[in-house]
Amino acid sequence: MGEVRFDFFKALGEFFIHAVNLIGLCRKAKCDFTISVVAKQNVKLTARLLDEHVQRLRACALCPKMHKPVVSGGAVVSKVMLVGQAPGDKEPIMGRPFAWTAGRTLFRWFTDAAGMSEEQFRSSIYMAAVCRCFPGKKATGGDRVPAPDEVEQCSAWLKREVEILKPELVIPVGKLAIEQFIPPQKLNDIIGKKMRVMYAGHEFDLIPLPHPSGASPWHRMEPGKTLLKQALKMIAEHPAFRERL
Repeated sequence: MGEVRFDFFKALGEFFIHAVNLIGLCRKAKCDFTISVVAKQNVKLTARLLDEHVQRLRACALCPKMHKPVVSGGAVVSKVMLVGQAPGDKEPIMGRPFAWTAGRTLFRWFTDAAGMSEEQFRSSIYMAAVCRCFPGKKATGGDRVPAPDEVEQCSAWLKREVEILKPELVIPVGKLAIEQFIPPQKLNDIIGKKMRVMYAGHEFDLIPLPHPSGASPWHRMEPGKTLLKQALKMIAEHPAFRERL
């Protein structure tokens, strides 16, 4: 029979290699667990801050010419924000943003582009606006455009929401909303494009949309129709939209 040799130092070396690997796996598991716990704690904190924010928002009375009540989509914690312009006269009655004709068009866009129902949208995306109260009617008819001082007053709410949620994607709808984040430009030059912007000390992707109001034919004519489809496709494929929290 051949002699069996036991290499003590080789065995010791292999033992240490396995031990180091095991320690590394344990540390990674502990690290992953810690990250998971911290993430859950952060979500809870964000939810509490947002809930308190929405309560204060609904009590706002900064703009005397605006018609109450304040319209809010609720404290939906999300990494995606949609920013509208201002409520119409039906939204205060219905108690939610985009509750009438323009809203039906908007939600149809997302159903067609992402297979997403209105209920799914409202429950997974934070819905903000440049102004949160109905501005009233013009003497000549139609909704009044919010005055610059009203936009400025209400911007504090939007800035605080960006600070709380730290969104990865913001979707401004309509020129007034778009111009809160980038300088005024023609819709042909900005719809269908993704931009990286900084707002309220936070950097995120911006994908603008035209306003879905029937008063504007832009999104029903070329090149608007094609550019709108491009923008909606970009939104549907954005990681934050696909992984909505």
